[in-house]
Amino acid sequence: MSITERDLYLQQWKQAQELAEQMLPMIGRLYRDRGLVLRIYGRPLNNVNTVDILKAHRFVKQYEGEALDIRDSFAVLEALTALRLAPARLDLGRLAVAYGRLEEPRPALTDWLREELADIVDREGPLLNEPQDVVLYGFGRIGRLLARLLIEKTGAGNKMRLRAVVVRPNSNDDDLDKRASLLRRDSVHGPFNGSIFTVPEENAIVANGNYIKVIYASDPAEIDYTEYGIKDALILDNTGKWRDEAGLSRHLEATGAGRVLLTAPGKGELKNIVFGVNHRDMTPEDRILSAASCTTNAITPVLKVLNERYGIEHGHVETVHAYTNDQNLTDNYHKGSRRGRSAPLNMVLTETGAAKAVAKALPELSGKLTGNAIRVPTPNVSLAVINLTLNDSVDEEGLREFLRDAALYSDVAEQIDYTASTEAVSTDLVGSRHAGVIDATSLIAGDRHCVVYVWYDNEMGYSCQVMRIAQEMAGLHFPRLPRS
Repeated sequence: MSITERDLYLQQWKQAQELAEQMLPMIGRLYRDRGLVLRIYGRPLNNVNTVDILKAHRFVKQYEGEALDIRDSFAVLEALTALRLAPARLDLGRLAVAYGRLEEPRPALTDWLREELADIVDREGPLLNEPQDVVLYGFGRIGRLLARLLIEKTGAGNKMRLRAVVVRPNSNDDDLDKRASLLRRDSVHGPFNGSIFTVPEENAIVANGNYIKVIYASDPAEIDYTEYGIKDALILDNTGKWRDEAGLSRHLEATGAGRVLLTAPGKGELKNIVFGVNHRDMTPEDRILSAASCTTNAITPVLKVLNERYGIEHGHVETVHAYTNDQNLTDNYHKGSRRGRSAPLNMVLTETGAAKAVAKALPELSGKLTGNAIRVPTPNVSLAVINLTLNDSVDEEGLREFLRDAALYSDVAEQIDYTASTEAVSTDLVGSRHAGVIDATSLIAGDRHCVVYVWYDNEMGYSCQVMRIAQEMAGLHFPRLPRS
């Protein structure tokens, strides 16, 4: 290889990097001014860096056999900035590939986009007259990730504003600083992307310009949110203290509270929503809802598409789950079986209701699934092993192709991701914003049986599902384009 040929690789990289750098402000403006959330084959483009953009172009190879040329996506992005568009979720990669496949003579790019995006061209979007006030009741692992997501999404197309966090009273003088520090630094998900400071005299945290009141209360019913200028608030209860309608109704006794979303499996007749699967069961009359569990969210979309295509006779789901903070660092008393043993030192066999909980979101699978769980010494990212007997025969190549297409084109494409890497391990999935990620190279299939492995970031992936429900509860419904 000559020196010139070697230099060519670096030259091409620099040219691509320059285009990616030019794309960043355009992507930002389209979100802030138009409410457009952009992706490339499911890979997010908002709040990323230039290398992330280039990696997203490379990811297209898993679907199309070759990486997406950034010059093609840049041309589409530039054309989008010239159009008057309503808020939506747009896959820039799919638009670029579809336009590139058109036979010559192709229509002008802007004219083609007007036709392809007719649903949102020169239209008003689903913006609220006023931002929806959101309150986080609890500020643990999920609560802080929800805070990050809400702060990150502040913009024209979101209209959801984190106004307050409610925590239990304590006597620590530095409580506010500690809360802010936990939001600023995270051992799993890394540092907060932006600036955080406290206003001690007002018990407030300011994150990227978002003023967040910290309210100390032992009982949700005792709070008057209107004292802080908060009205008709959507309460995201991430404590798990109350999981039935009777307990969660205490939130609605608070002045200024509007609706409640529980970030845990709901009990009794409470609707358990897995966004993408049964979110259309939500009604404006539902004042209290549950977002189910992280595992239920990971497996239900996959089970949905498999059942629609092949039919599920019966199956078993084994979850290999990261330890959680309800376990002990060292051996100590715990009311749950085996969970008292040291989480960082043991694999802990325990129960999970996730398999049975699938039936709440997908009633056609009622009584067809069993499940169990193994807690393992990792802090985040879990794995569901789905072992199924199907009604129709299946082979590995066909199943792999079907799941790949489901991750891109189906109505649960936001929930299902797909990796064909033979080297993927759990830490590679930290930060995944999908409910679950198909590990394509590990699946097993033959006759009427299959085993499908689904990775999931049980913190971030689940939090993103909670956010999707919250947006729906707030009345924000965004089309996903281009349509399948």
